[in-house]
Amino acid sequence: MLRRPPGRNGLAMPLDPLLFVALALALGFKHSYDADHLVAVSNLLTRSKSLRRTAWMSVSWAAGHMITATIVTVLLYTFRTTLLTGVLDNLELAVAVMLVVIGVFSLLVEFGLIHRHEHRHEAEEHVHTHLSSHDDPHHRAMFGIGVVHGLASNDELILLFVASLSVTSLAGLLGGVGVFSVGVVAGMIVFGIGVSYPMARWDSARVRRAVSIGAAVLSIAYAGLLFVGFEGVNLVPLSPA
Repeated sequence: MLRRPPGRNGLAMPLDPLLFVALALALGFKHSYDADHLVAVSNLLTRSKSLRRTAWMSVSWAAGHMITATIVTVLLYTFRTTLLTGVLDNLELAVAVMLVVIGVFSLLVEFGLIHRHEHRHEAEEHVHTHLSSHDDPHHRAMFGIGVVHGLASNDELILLFVASLSVTSLAGLLGGVGVFSVGVVAGMIVFGIGVSYPMARWDSARVRRAVSIGAAVLSIAYAGLLFVGFEGVNLVPLSPA
């Protein structure tokens, strides 16, 4: 059951389910625009030459994010802040390490230190990046990035759990996370298409390479900020009252 936070008389009031859904969607959409999310996925989205492929890559990221976000939510509900204080906050370091790996790998690709070749499957051109002979790893990579982000990014889930809505059952909370994840998917697809469309519409190898190198350098630089204790940037800020 969903209840409002206690009022002046100390009693919890029933919460409109539509308000709960709207807030969860909005928080999910906002959450997808955390700077560490955008910096990481941009390194892969710049390599997509198809809006359809971009959308599916975005969904792959959101799927990985949803899995670990659900686990975090169960932990939040079961252990409250006891576990979070000592464990989950430290997972931001995992994001920083991941950003360094992504950035370095992207630079190695762009400067030809990792082999990349192009060929066609059923009249559609593909770019394969590998150390030896492997299939296109972009969807799996996006899923893995989402898994790490879902572990480390807990601010909206905490808001959903605590400020929001005083959810009194695990089933209600998981339902909220499901709606939250729909918002995450929508936000990432919008961002992915926004990144990919200009390069797909006015395709230029030189521009694409410059954007890819820029995204890689930004990924490493942002990781450095996280390592020194920077709390991060959200491009769609939201401050609870």
